[in-house]
Amino acid sequence: MAAFAALGLFLTACATGGTGARDEGPAGSEAAVPSTAQTPAASATKAPQRVDAVKLVKNDPEVSPAVKNALKPCVADEYPVDVSYGKLTGGTTNDVVVNVMTCADAVGVGSYVYREKDGRYQNVFKAEEPPVYAEIDRGDLVVTQQLYAKGDPMSYPSSEEVITYAWSATHFAEESRIHNDYSKAVGGAEAPTPASDN
Repeated sequence: MAAFAALGLFLTACATGGTGARDEGPAGSEAAVPSTAQTPAASATKAPQRVDAVKLVKNDPEVSPAVKNALKPCVADEYPVDVSYGKLTGGTTNDVVVNVMTCADAVGVGSYVYREKDGRYQNVFKAEEPPVYAEIDRGDLVVTQQLYAKGDPMSYPSSEEVITYAWSATHFAEESRIHNDYSKAVGGAEAPTPASDN
C-alpha cells in the first residue's frame, strides 16, 4: 500500500507538465526568503519617498537647455527617464539618480544625482555627454559612457568607460575607471576584408 501511495505522489509531481526550476528562469544569487516569514526589521523598512523626476530636472538650473528641451513625453504622459533611489552621499534620506534618455533609441543624454537638504533636492552630480547612464552600485555612483570612433554607427560604439565615484564630504570623487574596447567582429559590425594573395 505504501508503494502505491509513493507511486501516486511521484505521478502527481510529474504530471504538472513543467520542467521543474527551469520554468522560473535561473536562480538568483540572493538567498530566498519565504514571503510569510518577514522579520520585524524587513517589515519596518519604508519605501523611498518618490519624487517628480521630470519636474526636478526641468526646474534644475544645472541642467543644460538642450536636455530640458529634449525632455518631452514619448507616449501620452510617459517621459523617457529612469529613476533610482539609494544611499550615495551619507545623508539621512535616499539620494535620487535620474537618467534622461531619448524616446527613439533610449540613448542617455544626461545623468544627475540629487541630494535632499532642508526639504529640498540639490544637484550634486551631472554628466551630459551622451550616451551616458548612471547607476547606484553598493553605495557608489557608477557612470557608463559609451565612446564612438569616426564612422561608428549609433548602435555599435567602439568602446566604453565605466567610472566609479564615491562621495567625499561635499562632492563625488573618481575612485576607479575601467576602459572596455568592443570587438568589431561581432554584433553586426563589418569585419575587415582579407587581403588577396594574387
